[in-house]
Formats: sequence, structure tokens, C-alpha cells
Amino acid sequence: MKKYIQTLMLGGLLSVLCGTTSCTDYLDKSPDSDISEADAFKDFTNFQGFTEELYYCIPDFAKGYWTNSFNWGEDEIMNVGIDYHMCYKIDQGDFWGWQSEHDGWQSGWMDRRDNVTTDNERFHKSLWPLAWYGIRKCNMGLANMNLMTDATEEERNLVEGQLYFFRGWFHFELIQFFGGLPYIDTVLPSGETLTLPRLSYQECADKAGEDFRRAADLLPIDWDKTTVGKNTLGKNQLRINKIMALGYLGKNYLWAGSPLMNSESQGSKTYNADYCKKAAEAFGELLTLVESGQTQYSLVDFAHYSDLFYTIGQNGMMPGSTEAIFRGPSYGWNNTNWGESKQFGTGKLNEGDVTSLPTANYVNYYGMANGLPLTDADAGFDKTHPWKGRDPRFYHDIVYDGVKVVEGNLSAENEPLRYASLFTGGLLRDATQGSRTGYLMYKFIPIKCNKFDDGYGYSNHFNIHLSWMRLADIYLMYAEAAANAGGSAASKASNCSLSALDAVNKIRKRAGVENVNSKYTGSLDGFLSELRRERAVELAYEGHRFNDLRRWLLLTEFPYNIKTSQEFIRAGAINEDEPSLNAVSGFTEKVILTRNFTDKHYWLPLKKSDTSLYPEFSQNPGW
Repeated sequence: MKKYIQTLMLGGLLSVLCGTTSCTDYLDKSPDSDISEADAFKDFTNFQGFTEELYYCIPDFAKGYWTNSFNWGEDEIMNVGIDYHMCYKIDQGDFWGWQSEHDGWQSGWMDRRDNVTTDNERFHKSLWPLAWYGIRKCNMGLANMNLMTDATEEERNLVEGQLYFFRGWFHFELIQFFGGLPYIDTVLPSGETLTLPRLSYQECADKAGEDFRRAADLLPIDWDKTTVGKNTLGKNQLRINKIMALGYLGKNYLWAGSPLMNSESQGSKTYNADYCKKAAEAFGELLTLVESGQTQYSLVDFAHYSDLFYTIGQNGMMPGSTEAIFRGPSYGWNNTNWGESKQFGTGKLNEGDVTSLPTANYVNYYGMANGLPLTDADAGFDKTHPWKGRDPRFYHDIVYDGVKVVEGNLSAENEPLRYASLFTGGLLRDATQGSRTGYLMYKFIPIKCNKFDDGYGYSNHFNIHLSWMRLADIYLMYAEAAANAGGSAASKASNCSLSALDAVNKIRKRAGVENVNSKYTGSLDGFLSELRRERAVELAYEGHRFNDLRRWLLLTEFPYNIKTSQEFIRAGAINEDEPSLNAVSGFTEKVILTRNFTDKHYWLPLKKSDTSLYPEFSQNPGW
């Protein structure tokens, strides 16, 4: 098959969903050739070439602009003056900000106005238009499966499985933000009036579940072990497989069973046990394969925890290691050093203009190494030594006062920057060029990422890339689903030996944290409080918190609607060798932002240009 350059003409929802059914409408053909649908879909090589474009519809939400915004819960706040990122707009209650017409900088990853394509450019990716485009492409492919005559059963299954997965995935990613939408499972003809109604969330989830289940039944666990996959041996990590399909099958049902979605569909602000049971069974099927060693996936040991988020000195190798389940392509990894790496830390250390800061209220979720939350009377948390004995992930993710942040030589003028001065009034406590909260986020960068050590220099081959789904997330979602399906921490799926409690403790054990204390396992509410805290810590700043707070119906509730700073002064000299032992006084929190949300903020507003297309496509309540 001759190589063609595919181009997109993406406008509003209608222009993407409608059109002709021909594949060739999406091909910019070379002048000396023409191609029929029979040729385009006749064999695996040609059909897979058609399918490959779907992978380039996946946005890189953490690297889609010079600097990025993807943590919209109570977890993060940006430095003063940065009012164009979605983090700021969410804080102000301006949820219209996801739309390109309300984003003058075009900095968002959900909807960009210009140059949205399926090329290799990270700035050209956008969820809203590419999801609808991808759905149409999936439907075109599935409608033409009968033309794949020169192919083995394995080849047919691989193509069909990818198409079903992506159709489910694009729909799922949209409905989790917007609620129930039309579920497009056929190629819509041009020239007809569009009247497809918005389904309820659970109706959409049922259809997505069917697609994910079909994909899981058709796809292999590991492409490297298939006849087809041997042709690209060692380069199949991103190709859709059974584990990815099962992971999203479970996530889709867990979201459908969560309080927000159950309220939208059935009017009950509680978990739906039936959907949670479906989720637990899907996750249970996946985890049984993992636990029995039948997959290529495993939890990364904590000594290599950073490998999940960034690589350095490895020729730009994509992070994720054996734990990353679903990742999109890493567009322009070598641009990490120009923006994303400088977004963490402070301008005084790395000359960046935009800083993403961990809020003090969120840092409080990082409990003690003994497994107890800071608020527990038995935790041993000491406000005069607040960094002592904390969850090991605290030390991995968060830079606190007194931590060494520059390793190399410094001039006498810059020597005061070597150790983070994050106490109230400290050198790095600056609303525009430092920390507003008393903490810095270093989960995605090593300490050497500063202008003095030049850890983010191009020659270091530094690459930040975040997974959409990783194995630790699966364990925690399984725990949530199983507990709410069975009503207790001891509940488990019928096809998995792990209880909900076992799954949470497995993640804690990897991090060196003690098991969930028995005082939190005797009731479902008590267990869920610790499970949610565990999820907050393990998946911190990876783009999950906003949707978690929404689906739990906590987004509008105190204390999830505030952002705070940590105020304190040093009590004596810092311990340069062991900063966790540093003493402080006056350790208090200060509210620096209150988010005045109402019920309408549980869903993002749809585009006015789309809701005006036809009466059945209605706007979300309150917008």
C-alpha cells in the first residue's frame, strides 16, 4: 500500500460526526495514485495503517503546551499572575475555559482552535475534536471489516479489537467530563438532520462497556507474543491489548457506579452496587492475570519509582517501566526541558515563568509511615517536627523547608539557594517567583532540574511523560469497586483472590507504608476514607483528582473547596544531612483560596455552537 499523508478538517461537532462514509475522504492522496476501499482494507498491513492514526488522536495532557495545566482539584495552585491556564480558570469557577473560544492563549489540552491534527506535534492535540474524529474513524473501520479478506483470524482480531477499544475510550473520556452524550456507533450519513439524543451517563457506559468487552475478548495480552507482533518485536508497548481493555472496562463501570454518575442517571447520590460489581469483576480478571505472572506488567519497586514519571540519560526513553498500562505517544520528548521541567521548582531556581505548586491541604494527605493519617491521635505527627516519619512518597514527591535543591557549585551570591528556604518569609516564599504554599512539587523532576546543575539540559535526554492508566491505579480502583459492591473492606470479586483491603495494602507495601490500621477497616465509610487518601497520595498530581472529587460529589464540599499555605518559622539551624529532622515553630495553615462552586460545576459546559445544533443535544444544567 502506498503511503498517504492524512489531513484533518476539524470544525465543530457536526462537521466531524457527519460526512461521507468513504475512507478516501480522509486521505490526501499523491497525484499519481488512487486507492479503492477494497484495497485500503483488504489486508492487515493496509487496515492497520488506517487504524494507526487513532493513536495520534490521544492528547499528551502533560506536555501539550509550553507549560501545562492538568491538576484541577484542590491539589495544586499556580503562581500569582498565571491566569490563562485551566487551573486558574477552574479556581474561579470559569469552566468555560476548557473551550478554545474562551482560551486566548490556546494552552489547553481539551480543545485547541488551530492546527488540530494527527501529526507528531504535541501542540496539535486536543481531546474534544480528536475524540469525535476518532469515533468516526472507528465506525468507518468497523463498517469495512468485511473487506479485510486477505488476512488471518489473528490479524482480523487485532484490527477489530483496536477499533472497539478506541470507540469506547473516546466516548468514556468525553462523558466523564460532560455527562451522558449521544453514543455514536455507526457512520452517520451526510445530508441528514442530526437528532441523536443525549443518553444518560449509565446508558453511555453500558455501550462503552460492550465495546471494551469486545476489545478485551479479541486482543492479546502481549503483541510481542503474536505472529503479527513479531514483525515489530519490542516496539509494541503502546499497542492496545487485553489488559488495557480490561482496565478501561473496569474504570468505565466504576465511574458509572460512582455517586455523581448514579445521581445523573438514577437520582441517587450513592454508589451503585451493580455497576461496582461489574467493575470489580473486570479489574479482578485483570489482576488475576497480573498476579499469576501472565502479563508484562508489574508494580515498579520503590527504588525505581521515578521511572514511572521521567527518564534521564536514557536517550529520551518513554517513562512508565513495567507499570504503565495505557500511554499515548510521547510527542516531542526533547521539548521537556523547554517548559514542563521548569514548571516545577521555582523561577529563582530554574528561570521558569509558570510554577505548579502543591497546596498545603493536599500535602496533608501524605500521612505517616505507620499508615495513619496526620489527624489520627495515634499517628505521632509532631507540629514541631512536621517532616519526620512521613510516608516515603512525601519525600519523593514534595520538597519542604531545608531540603537540598542545588548539588553543584554556587557563587557566594547564590549559595543561599542551595537549601530550600520555604519557611514564612523565606527566600523561596514568593507568590510570583517562588512558593505560595510552603512546598514545591518534585514528583516529575529530579533535584538537578535547576539552572545551576542543568539537569534539564538537552544533552541529558530528559523526558517527562505521564500514563493515562498505570497498574497502581488498577489496584486502587479494584479496591473501591469491590468494597462498594460487597459493602466492606473484606469484599472481593469472584474471580480474584485479593480483597479490597489487600489491594490497598499492596500499594502501601510497595511504598514502605504500614497497612491500613484496623480502626479504619471495621466500616465501609472508615475504609473508604483511607482508600481515598491512599488514592490521593499514590496518584498525586497525575491528573486524577478533579474527576475523583467530582464523581464522589465532594468538589463543592469543605474542605475539598479550599487551598491553603503552610506558615511556620525555623527553630534553629537546618539539618543539612537529614532535613526531615528540622524543627519549626508556629506551624499553622492559612486559607489562600476558596472555590465557590455550586452543583453546576460537577459537569463542564458544552459548546454553545454544539448545543444549538438541534434540541435533543441540550446544555448541562446551570450553564
